[in-house]
Formats: sequence, C-alpha cells, structure tokens
Amino acid sequence: MKDIDQTYTAIGVMSGTSLDGLDLVCCKFHCRDHKWSFEILASDSIPYSAFWKNLLSQAFYSGISEVEQLHIKYGHYIADQLNVFIRTYQLRPDVISSHGHTIFHAPEKGITLQIGDGKIIANKTGIITINNFRALDVSKGGQGAPLVPIGDHLLFSAYEICLNIGGIANVSFVKDGKRVAFDVGPANQVLNYLAHKIGLDFDNDGEIAKTGTIDVNLLNAFNELDYYSKSYPKSLGREWVDSVFIPLLNLSKSNISSLLRTTTEHIALQIHKAIREIPASHLLATGGGALNNFLISRLQAHSIHKIVVPSRQVIEFKEAIVFAFLGLLRFRNEINCFASVTGASEDSSSGDIHLVQS
Repeated sequence: MKDIDQTYTAIGVMSGTSLDGLDLVCCKFHCRDHKWSFEILASDSIPYSAFWKNLLSQAFYSGISEVEQLHIKYGHYIADQLNVFIRTYQLRPDVISSHGHTIFHAPEKGITLQIGDGKIIANKTGIITINNFRALDVSKGGQGAPLVPIGDHLLFSAYEICLNIGGIANVSFVKDGKRVAFDVGPANQVLNYLAHKIGLDFDNDGEIAKTGTIDVNLLNAFNELDYYSKSYPKSLGREWVDSVFIPLLNLSKSNISSLLRTTTEHIALQIHKAIREIPASHLLATGGGALNNFLISRLQAHSIHKIVVPSRQVIEFKEAIVFAFLGLLRFRNEINCFASVTGASEDSSSGDIHLVQS
C-alpha cells in the first residue's frame, strides 16, 4: 500500500506534431490521502532550429537505419537541453518523463514510434528516465493515445471537459463513470501548414483567418470525412493528415486567408460535435490553439459549454505537466493509461524505465 502523503519532483518533456519546439516543465507533485496536486517549479520551451524541424518532419519518409540514427541523435539533443534546464533552475528531479517526438503512429497496424533514446537521456543527465509510453497499450490492442486523460482525471478534475488544441485536437471527459478521450481532428498542424505557405510560423491570434471567407464546398468535404463518423476510442497521426486531409485542402482554389478561415471553422465544428451531448459544463482549453482567440471565439459560438482558458503557462505546458505525471505514476508502478480511453484489453502502467548506468 502506498504512503498516503508523499511528494515528488518530476520533469516532463514534450514535443508535439506541430513542431513548435521542445517543452520542458518541472513540477512538484503531492499525494495526500490518494488525491494529487501539483506546483510548477520551472518551465521552458526551446524552439526547434530549421535543422531540427527538417530532421523531425522528414523522418516520416526515412528508412529504418536513418530513423535509428535520429533516435540516438535526438536523445542526445533532449539530454543536452535538459542539462541546461536543470542547471539554470537548480532543479533536483526524482525522475524525467520524456514523450519524445512521434514519427509513426498507426495503432491499427500495431505500430507507434516516439524517438529520443531514454538510455542516453538517463546517462547524460544522471536521472532515472521513463519514455516509450504508447507501445505497451498498442500491444494490448489499444490506440496508445491519447495519454493525457489520466492527468485530466487526477490533476484537472475540476473541469468536466478537457480540450487540448495542439497539432491534433483531443478531448477528455467522464461518461457513465469512466474516463473517455479521443482525437477529434487535425488542428494546429494544418493551420501552421497553411501559414508556412505565406512565410509565417503560425497565424497569430487567427488574424489572417478572420479576414477570409468560408469555402463551403471544402468545409462540407472536411466534415464528411469517414474519421468523424467513427466511434471512439480513436486516434490520429500525421499519416492520416498528410494522406487524407491535406490533399482535400490542396484541391481548393481559395486563397490562404479563406483556407485558414475554413479550416478554423471546421476545427470548431468538429470539437462542438464531439462534446455536444454533454450537459452544459466547464471546458478547460489548453494547447497552442487556446491562444488563438479567433478559434476560441468560433468554438464558443457553436458550444453550450463555458470555455475556460487558464494561465499561459498551463496552456502551453499542460501536456508536459501530464507527461511528468505519467512518468511519476510509472515510477510508482501505478496505472497511467486507461483502457476505457484507448480501447486496450486492460489498463496499463506504461513506459520504459531507464536507470542510470554506472
């Protein structure tokens, strides 16, 4: 039986599909009478250089040997960034929890791969490191995603709905006494793809989208995609976005502002559709998309729920916070992946533990 009052310090490392950069957060987690709370001690986001953006974005098309080499190289990169982070903020973490960067995610084929060698991170930092959180669930027939709902359930339970708008948008809520969650659809990954076409990293606050007009035919084509009619559990990867969503976008003759406007409306509509049967409640919106005021305004226009946008630190680092927590639960050998969310045959305590080698 676990002690009823314990405190741990953990670092979470997150790299999302939108390739904004590497998010690092150090949290103090406190467990009292089996209830968890957390305090952010330090956070930082390291933007990817053009070199790393290119390596990570092109890895999807690389061969096995190249991916294996990148797995090692990226492990060194993560470890180096962590060492600077730890020294800068004088941190003493018990454990590092690294999501790594997703290269492949096709759970229906039993495939998922997040790179960033955990052994290298552990040995270069001198701290126990946990990574590879998705593979065990996939081996049990699950989607291996989303993983954040365990944090929604234990750290953010004050909100009936948790929405993360990252490269992919996903939602989490309790239904019939069980936590369920799923990927809603593409979000920042596509918005940033469009912004890149006019030389921008992203459409700040949705200002460009706001000036566009909706391409009704394109919006209807998006909304009719088979994925949206599938029941959960379900998840998305870059494979689907690149092979199904982007080709539809590229067929349109609309200008960039209208493509951004249409995609923004689509994102808002699909999030609304995903949560429309839940009685009016409070929705916590995080991820980079929560900073897109135009997207949030379009979602609020469609939704009956009260959308709560928290502090910028929580918006930007919630996934890294939860991954720090996932690693801590694995460190304690406790469940950190719900079968009710992923569709696996059973719950899991997921993640590979890498001890420091002497």
